[in-house]
Amino acid sequence: MTRREAHTAAEHAARESYSRLVALLAATSGDLALAEDALATALERALVTWSADGVPTNPEGWLLTVARNHQRDVWKSAAHRTTTVLDDTHSPGATVVTPFDDVDPDAIPDKRLELLFTCAHPAIDAAARTPLMMQSVLGFEANDIAAAFAVAPSAMSQRLVRAKRRIRAARIPFVVPDRASMPDRLPAVLEAVYGCFAIAWNDADGADPDTVESMAGESLYLAVTLGSLLDEPEAWGLAALIALSLSRAPARTGPFVPLEDQDPSTWDEALIRDGEAMLRRASSFGRPHGRFQLEAAMQSVHADRARTGVVDWVALSALSSALVAVAPTLGGRVAHAAIVGRASSPGEGLALLDGLGNHAADFAPFHAAMADLLVRAGQCDAAREHFERAAALTSDVRAREYLRRRAGEVA
Repeated sequence: MTRREAHTAAEHAARESYSRLVALLAATSGDLALAEDALATALERALVTWSADGVPTNPEGWLLTVARNHQRDVWKSAAHRTTTVLDDTHSPGATVVTPFDDVDPDAIPDKRLELLFTCAHPAIDAAARTPLMMQSVLGFEANDIAAAFAVAPSAMSQRLVRAKRRIRAARIPFVVPDRASMPDRLPAVLEAVYGCFAIAWNDADGADPDTVESMAGESLYLAVTLGSLLDEPEAWGLAALIALSLSRAPARTGPFVPLEDQDPSTWDEALIRDGEAMLRRASSFGRPHGRFQLEAAMQSVHADRARTGVVDWVALSALSSALVAVAPTLGGRVAHAAIVGRASSPGEGLALLDGLGNHAADFAPFHAAMADLLVRAGQCDAAREHFERAAALTSDVRAREYLRRRAGEVA
């Protein structure tokens, strides 16, 4: 096997197994940073070993064994013993017992949910909880997470390092909390799972399609697992949101097409049915709808166009208004203004956008929405400027081409 083939195999194993392996490596030791370092060492060694010997029958088990051995070496090292507070298991003269002595490397359970809830522990800085999950459990780089949170990469890296040290120093247990503790931790967990999907969905251009599909599929799997395990309405709402969004993946090949202009016949009917069923489950609790349920309901309205042939802008306006009341994010407010401009009049939508002031000056969706409503209001010169500004701000190649085309089409 060539080094290139070994690299491809190792990359595939990392994509499929990274979060499970980190969760298992960290679960019994509580040292998240060491777990990540050990797995990185195993992946590096795989490039050399697999090039010479071929890919093992069980790549996950091979990586776990090598990473586990690296952890043992660290635990037994003089540097580790002199920088770690001694306890009963590391007292002078005691036999060194490592956490993986009784672990079967071929039996790799899905420990990600435990690790997700560990990262949401109240002892960890609230601002670090979701980013920590996205890096350590879901496998994203610090730079990608920093971009998603609009934070400098260096600041995000420091935040993540401090959080990992906190887990180790406080010996935070890797367990799913009891029902009394669940409400405080669940929102951050759901945000991390949604973040996994959002990054995969928004960064599809230029990314490895297999990686994008894998991450999106993992986010749906985790959301459904959370819904089944906890039977909480927002967990089911998130699962519904991801399923309904993923149903339109076939329409995202080729040039960019706005959602309301996509051909519904290309959508995945099975995913739509699954998403609708999960949304009904979320609504059956009779509680006020949270952010994910409202977003899923909006996606359901769009999905219904496959049946009716039209977009119910009035229903979307009501739902987006409720969403802004629950989660007044910049993206939510821009989307609400765009919807109001379609449900009522372009002028009303433009007024809402104007009310955002300078907060949206560098936000591509703001300029895209402004341009579209200006065209509908007959203000083509101003619309052209906003289309060009939106194109300059977006990193999505397909969307950028679409926006530039629209700018050229405005008379």
